[in-house]
Amino acid sequence: MATQERPLSPHLQVYRWQIQMATSILHRATGIVLSLGALIIATGLLVLMLGPEHWSCFTQLAGAWYGQLFLFIWSWAFAYHLCNGIRHIVQDFAYGYSIPAFKRSSWLSVIGSLVITALIWAYVLLGAGA
Repeated sequence: MATQERPLSPHLQVYRWQIQMATSILHRATGIVLSLGALIIATGLLVLMLGPEHWSCFTQLAGAWYGQLFLFIWSWAFAYHLCNGIRHIVQDFAYGYSIPAFKRSSWLSVIGSLVITALIWAYVLLGAGA
């Protein structure tokens, strides 16, 4: 009989964190963030129907630092979810199942999302997106 007390089923505290675990959790978290962003966009469309005064208030909120922060996080969530979704589609075709390939594609998802987000915000901040 084992004298060591341990969980009866595997738990996150038992495992050493790896990039694959983080990307799996991030994929789910970014899906939630994208859903919240979609609700905000839908709210913006409803506000737009109410008239210019209401739309002005909405754009002021979106232009404030917290609105810009949310838009930045939302754009990164979109880029990450896109890159990681492409990774999953490639794996659905039975490619990249070795451990080194999993690690490489996980890091590529993270790095690719950061590059895409930087490109989006460079476009927006340099005035081309206005």
